[in-house]
Amino acid sequence: MASQTVDQQPAQQQRGLLVIYSALMLAMLLAALDQTIVSTALPTIVSDLGGLSHLSWVVTSYMLATAATAQTWGKLGDQYGRKYLFIAAIVIFLIGSALSGLSRTMSELIAFRALQGVGGGGLMVLAQAIVGDIVPPRERGKYQGAFGAVFGVASVIGPLLGGFFVDNLSWRWVFYINLPIGAVALVVVTVVLPATSTRRHHSIDYVGATLLAGFATCVVLATSWGGTTYAWGSTVIIGLFVGAVVLLGGWWLSARRAAEPVLPLRLFRNPVFRISAAIGFAAGFAMFGAISYLPLFLQVVHGVSPTLSGVYLLPLVGGLLLTSVGSGQLIARTGRYKVYPIVGTAVLAVALYLLSRLDEHTPTALMDTYFFVLGFSLGLIIQVLVIAVQNSADYADLGAVTSAATFFRTIGGVLGVSIFGAIFSNRLASELASALRGVTLPSGFSGTSAASNPAALKKLPAAIRADVQHAFSLALHPVFLSAIPVALAAFVLSWFLREVPLRATSSVGIGEGVGAAPPERASVDEVERSLVRLGGEDLRRRGYERLTALAGLDLPAGSSWILTRLAKQGPVAGEELARQANVTMDHGRPYVDRLVSEGMLVRSDGTLVLTETGHQAADRLFAARREGLRELLADWSPDEYAELGELLTKLSRDLLGDNADRHLIDAMPAVTSAAATTTTTES
Repeated sequence: MASQTVDQQPAQQQRGLLVIYSALMLAMLLAALDQTIVSTALPTIVSDLGGLSHLSWVVTSYMLATAATAQTWGKLGDQYGRKYLFIAAIVIFLIGSALSGLSRTMSELIAFRALQGVGGGGLMVLAQAIVGDIVPPRERGKYQGAFGAVFGVASVIGPLLGGFFVDNLSWRWVFYINLPIGAVALVVVTVVLPATSTRRHHSIDYVGATLLAGFATCVVLATSWGGTTYAWGSTVIIGLFVGAVVLLGGWWLSARRAAEPVLPLRLFRNPVFRISAAIGFAAGFAMFGAISYLPLFLQVVHGVSPTLSGVYLLPLVGGLLLTSVGSGQLIARTGRYKVYPIVGTAVLAVALYLLSRLDEHTPTALMDTYFFVLGFSLGLIIQVLVIAVQNSADYADLGAVTSAATFFRTIGGVLGVSIFGAIFSNRLASELASALRGVTLPSGFSGTSAASNPAALKKLPAAIRADVQHAFSLALHPVFLSAIPVALAAFVLSWFLREVPLRATSSVGIGEGVGAAPPERASVDEVERSLVRLGGEDLRRRGYERLTALAGLDLPAGSSWILTRLAKQGPVAGEELARQANVTMDHGRPYVDRLVSEGMLVRSDGTLVLTETGHQAADRLFAARREGLRELLADWSPDEYAELGELLTKLSRDLLGDNADRHLIDAMPAVTSAAATTTTTES
């Protein structure tokens, strides 16, 4: 299926592809939304279920489960096929969504969010991988790029939707909304998606994945419970830290022995990867930690509605998208990338300091400026680090470093939310006790319940409400201040980021989707993704004329297109070929006549059939295209890897005679030759 070209398929199959793709986009949107939609609903959830000190876990449990399972989903899909695994991921996600909406306690919600995260990891990884199964290489760039756009859209509409549901329905609809949309995706995928896919054998590192997930869970539990639920010196907290060390050591031993470790140890011998991972960790720490608590600040301290708190965060998303896309364009032009993390981490430290100055008197315009600065800084860091590690890695590690860079950013986000939550809970209790000392609250109110429930807070007398809001803003100040040293450490590290001359394939794909978590593709898949786009650009720039000359043929570009197309799809009626080329029979006839006169093609009852000479000419065109692609891969030493050689051979055929190039016939004037002026009743 993967080798089939879209233009060979009937119109009905084309429509089927769009239906499948729409279902994949819906599934991806659900998984991406659940990283952000819950943020503006958190204050209401806490006021209903209680457990302010566990608020961070509503976000953390989902992210942790997604990060822990994503790579396993990807490898299982490679090994056993993706359709039924994708169906299973949708079902798990929907079950988790339904149970989350039915939760009666904060503990239940956290557990069911983790179940959601397991399904969400499968949705994000498998949806992107399935595109490679059903879409031809030449078309994948725009399809994969749309997935990146989904994450950008989710970043914008997630907080808005969460706020809308809270204001107009119930916080439970933040989770229930997944059910009808997911059901549509499930039915379409079950009925329409073909079960075939390219299979690769993997030795799946279940032990390593489990140990890493256990390590992260212990650290998150220790940092979120320490000083709140349990004292830092308690047996539970010490035990969690000891358990984290033991699990980390176990993972290290496991990674040394595993055939395909979930996080290969050899990556850490690459200095660019080590520094990039550390910087990405800091960026994730700041981004997810800040985004999780800003809606709470807006709703409690400034008294805005959940929907409006989502609107307030739009400048953050705008700044992030602006610099992410902009830095990608500049890197592609200049080949330089080191300056962006340096500037980004410096601005990140400034943004965190500015956020620490927020209080109940901060004007809206100033808050929007602070949020924009935060997004501006993150856009200069996140996507640039992926290109840095891809550019420095050996070919064999290309797929691993890409997913590992995202893994560290996600783990940074998980720990950021957790640690921010612990700092906030500790400081809030202290500030409320100080602010309300000697104050008698109305019956049924406590300081903590008022601070965690915006609706209840509005019922308090104005003086008491002002004291609670001020205490809340003071409790958030150390949250952001504590992140500044992390940002400054990343700033220092970014100066040591080695700038390796940019490979041609490394400049492709940057800035396509902020927050998009790539599946753990094999290295050959990463190369193919870049090579398809570069090869298409090279063909558009130099055209079939140049390719024909390199092949040693004396033919117009339109005739070369016809040669390669017929070599791939076999005999075809003249009328059908004209339809595929989107030209009239009269316009295309000279190119066919030229091939007939050269003995490369014959007409048989209106059907165009390549001769042996024609097949040989087409092979020369494919060989010239393969050599051009090989030159683009020179930095990866393609002659040393058999799978790269196979990829070059495959793409040399996939990228010629394609629907995307049919404009060549339409754009060129009719050729003139003796054959061209021959009038015939056939095409």
